[in-house]
Amino acid sequence: MRKLLFLSLTVLLSIGFNSCNEPVVENEKIPAEFIFADNIAVVFDQVVPVGFKVNNKDVSKVELIFNDSVFKTWANPSGKLSFDLDASFYGLGAKLLTLKATLNSGETYSDQRLLRVLSDVAPQQWSASIVQSYPHNPLSFTQGLEFGNGELFESTGDPNHDGSTIVSKVNLKTGATVDKNGLDANYFGEGITILNNKVYQITWREQKCFVYDSKSLQMKLKDFTYTGEGWGLCNDGKSIIMSDGTERITFRNPETFQIEKTIEVYDQVGPRTKLNELEYIDGKIYANVWMLDLILVIDPNTGKVIAEIDAASISAEGKGAGDVLNGIAFNPATKKIYLTGKYWSKLFEVKIIGEGMAM
Repeated sequence: MRKLLFLSLTVLLSIGFNSCNEPVVENEKIPAEFIFADNIAVVFDQVVPVGFKVNNKDVSKVELIFNDSVFKTWANPSGKLSFDLDASFYGLGAKLLTLKATLNSGETYSDQRLLRVLSDVAPQQWSASIVQSYPHNPLSFTQGLEFGNGELFESTGDPNHDGSTIVSKVNLKTGATVDKNGLDANYFGEGITILNNKVYQITWREQKCFVYDSKSLQMKLKDFTYTGEGWGLCNDGKSIIMSDGTERITFRNPETFQIEKTIEVYDQVGPRTKLNELEYIDGKIYANVWMLDLILVIDPNTGKVIAEIDAASISAEGKGAGDVLNGIAFNPATKKIYLTGKYWSKLFEVKIIGEGMAM
């Protein structure tokens, strides 16, 4: 599926466009064009030779544009030319290469290719084992799970559109709800995170983030609007970190919810999508992969997948008649990690086992 989705995108981006945004006829000679027909997949830190040829003597200038940056300009070029491009300049992910030719008349034409930058590391294979189990409300369609000031918070979705979206404080040992606040059936709740005594709760397709006082969930402080879907949330102590179901993870300002930066999550093969519930643990982002018993460990600086955690044994023990694995909570006071899932009747303290990792 990942390959098919990428192919459909690359087919669109590999078509040239002229200054009027009209597609260039496939076999028609444009003033300057790349000399490779296919899009490129390269490994992070690899230097790529980018070759092109000039087909028109009236070309006054050619620019090589990587994403939005002009990397090199040639004046009055002719024949075949090349440029060594550092593919890691913008990090991992799908980047657009544009060859822009300007004629003496001022008309411009562009030829485009997609450059996909892959990770240079293969994920380590880790596993999770159960240390202890606790009750979990089987009516909770878990979307977010996080500790704040020693208290466990949980958010739920509303698949039946009956007003089941809530954010709540939960007693870890009993699974009972201590306090809660709910949204009406117009909202489908997703991930939560707690930062500076505030609880941030995003919604799936309603493009709203609600902010509550963490001491009294009844007090809604403000709300923010964003573009796109909301899936998971966590924070690194400074920024709100958000997933949207794609390979993208967005860092947002907690005071304005404006985007600070975006990373794309990749392994050595390609993008890792369907990133759902998030947790920030010891400088790494842990992400549930929707519909899989798998948790990715992600470098927040580069987007590289450092490890994959096989949680199949946790799901086998806890799922029962419930839904997918979803819910990661790390208690910084005890250094313990907890996992659960949608409609699960159990929540587990787990130990993560892997090379250089035992928690």
